[in-house]
Amino acid sequence: MSFLKWLESVRTPFFDVFFSLVTRLGEETVFILVGLIFFWCVNKRHGYYLLSVGFLGTVINQFLKLSFRIPRPEKLSPGFTIVESARKAATGYSFPSGHTQTAVGVFGGIARIAKRWRVIVPCAVLSLLVLFSRMYLGVHTPLDVFVSLGVALLLVFGLYPLLQKATSSQKGMRIFLASLLGIGVLYLLFVLLFPFPEDIDVLNYESGVKNAYKILGCVLGLFLAYEVDERWLHFRTEGVLWVQILKLLIGLIPLLAIKEGLRAPLDLLFCDHVIADGIRYFLLTGFAGAVWPMTFPWFCRLPQKLAERKKRAK
Repeated sequence: MSFLKWLESVRTPFFDVFFSLVTRLGEETVFILVGLIFFWCVNKRHGYYLLSVGFLGTVINQFLKLSFRIPRPEKLSPGFTIVESARKAATGYSFPSGHTQTAVGVFGGIARIAKRWRVIVPCAVLSLLVLFSRMYLGVHTPLDVFVSLGVALLLVFGLYPLLQKATSSQKGMRIFLASLLGIGVLYLLFVLLFPFPEDIDVLNYESGVKNAYKILGCVLGLFLAYEVDERWLHFRTEGVLWVQILKLLIGLIPLLAIKEGLRAPLDLLFCDHVIADGIRYFLLTGFAGAVWPMTFPWFCRLPQKLAERKKRAK
């Protein structure tokens, strides 16, 4: 706590705003966006890799939070204050840091894929900035962020060769996805059946249960996407830059509609049971991997069609 108290003493309005913005790089939205960019526009194998790092990272992070149940710094030390803008995203238990783990998983994964210093250096800087931001904002201790850093790096470097091998055959990929599904089921059983103490933080527990259903939904959706692609689509990710941007931006519209627009209807249909979140994320991942890629051949032909139309106009 002494380091956090020192950071508290040197805070300034400028850095409060700066690190409040930096810390957003560790949010779920960034992970989803980067995963989609790779899955749709760069390389499917790398997309599976980044998504797997994120899925497993979430399971491990939530498991550790609910297992150790360590309070946030401001509860550990009465009188210690956090930057107010960080409060909304800093609910529940402190150990380990989810933002740090997500940021290191995403940017570390990109660096591992690129293997070029011009990519590795900025990715490392961004990861460390997010790590530091969690301490500067006062919502995590050094133990929280450095354990998350270690877990994320283990996943980044451990999963890369595993995915390289798994994606080389249909059997290998199916075994890998089945393993992800098994881990998700085990985590769900943990949160539902483990005899947690009565004084457990209710919001953190509910978040853990919700994330368990989300992960299962995502993995099932990813499984569906893989089977559809292998059997029928065989979609390609390459394209000219402006087409890739168009493909990404248009594709985000229905994804946002599924993620946010279906929230209330599904909650109503399932009487606010968290299984609604699992179904919503299954539809989200299934659409991203099995439905939207059906449009990719049209996007690939778009430059040629425009060129032909311009030629006829002349």
